[in-house]
Amino acid sequence: MVKRGKQYQKARELKDKPEFTLEEAVARLKQGHYAKFDESVDLSLRLGVNPKQSDQMVRGTVVLPHGTGKTKKICVLASGEKVKEAEAAGADYAGGEELIEKIAGGWIDFDIVIATPDIMRGVGKLGRILGTKGLMPNPKSGTVTFDIKKAVEETKAGKVEFRLDKTSIIHSTIGKVSFPEAKLVENIMTFIGAVVHAKPASAKGKFVRTMFLSSTMGPSFKLTEDILEK
Repeated sequence: MVKRGKQYQKARELKDKPEFTLEEAVARLKQGHYAKFDESVDLSLRLGVNPKQSDQMVRGTVVLPHGTGKTKKICVLASGEKVKEAEAAGADYAGGEELIEKIAGGWIDFDIVIATPDIMRGVGKLGRILGTKGLMPNPKSGTVTFDIKKAVEETKAGKVEFRLDKTSIIHSTIGKVSFPEAKLVENIMTFIGAVVHAKPASAKGKFVRTMFLSSTMGPSFKLTEDILEK
């Protein structure tokens, strides 16, 4: 049996009922914060779809109005003027074939890769390296585009990608415990709205089954369904 620390047990006492409104959950999550670092706030949604069915896959991107609180290192793979465009937009790394070769050699000092369509043939050979880490550029997530400036700026502003896993759950970091309650609530509502908007046409019955909010070190709080009606 897992033995929990006194601080965790104290935080767990805040779970004084089965479900919480979004505002209640955010308030308790912040109240129960005890770690010495700024914990991430995570949201998990269990959906009523079958991930084994290709027509029921749920994925997309959303720009959180207040970001995630984490600065992502961006690597842009492009050529010519697009490299300069990436650098001007704030990309941490930008280049063409020389950068592709560097990554092929094992260098992965970045959190996201954005590429232009014309260089994807070269990027394709990085599938074994980037694919296993979920970093492979993909048009559906907006990371394969000629509009490099927009892609980099949106990522810097708090753009996150979500995708259904094999257990029918979508999980994402939506902020930090240090965020004001109102900003956490707005980020969460924006994220849930994006997931609901991505509901596949083939999905039948109840789409969002359960929603849980948690922090890195604290307990999780089940959210009431009335959030979906807002």
